Amino acid sequence: MRNTRALMMMAIAVLLAFAAVIVAARWIGAQIQGNSGKIAVALVDIGLGARINPEMVRMVDWPTGAMPPGAFTDPKELDSRVARSSMQRGEPIMEGKLAPPGTKGGLSAVVAEGKRAITVRVNDVVGVAGFALPGNYVDILVNTQEEGAKSPTRDSTISKIVLERILVLAIAQESNRDDTKPKVVNAVTLEVSPEQAERLDLARSVGSLSLVLRNQIDPDPVNTGGATKATLFNVQAPAAPAPKSEPAPRPRPVIRQAAAPRPPADHVEIIKGLARTTQQF
Repeated sequence: MRNTRALMMMAIAVLLAFAAVIVAARWIGAQIQGNSGKIAVALVDIGLGARINPEMVRMVDWPTGAMPPGAFTDPKELDSRVARSSMQRGEPIMEGKLAPPGTKGGLSAVVAEGKRAITVRVNDVVGVAGFALPGNYVDILVNTQEEGAKSPTRDSTISKIVLERILVLAIAQESNRDDTKPKVVNAVTLEVSPEQAERLDLARSVGSLSLVLRNQIDPDPVNTGGATKATLFNVQAPAAPAPKSEPAPRPRPVIRQAAAPRPPADHVEIIKGLARTTQQF
């Protein structure tokens, strides 16, 4: 009898525990479902300038308290939007990574407002041995002749930084910013303002260009005077010859006019014995 009663008590305890587990699991599931929502993430890798379609997006559960700013909860809002930056698979798609609605695909979608894209020809040296990649910043160096500085005693060659902190948009026909492998190409597309585009076009017509790779987080501008052969070899510029002084004019000789001769005066000769004297009047 005692064994039967003990077994019944154990069976009832197991049933109550099992029921408690089911109730707790349902309550936890309800709490999680109430504190989470669905957001759109990239189903595949999305490249820079790519047009998004429904096959590139999937909806996943995301905690409401950790929802990324600008995330999309409706996949229909992403139809035909253009990626302004590359996104990896599983990465949340946010408004800040997309071009404005209505933008067409391609590189023009990633050009910032008020900016322009211009392409310059480079080689393995000018292009910093292929390390100038999309997303990097470069300075533009031009080697040319100084205007109005031609002299038989002075070389007018000068190298000068004409543009600073210019964003590299693409190299050749590639605009992927996630690739860090150097690539030697023959053309680099840069993002510049209209005024910078004018200066860059003039610079490449008057001399040879070089790209100078700079730190991505260094915003400080520099103002150099340029390098010439004189500054390269620390040669002092020859002093300008002193102007020749003209000789002082000789003083003109003073011509004195001779005094007019006096008219002859009357005189009387007096003879006394052997003495003779003359008396004038």
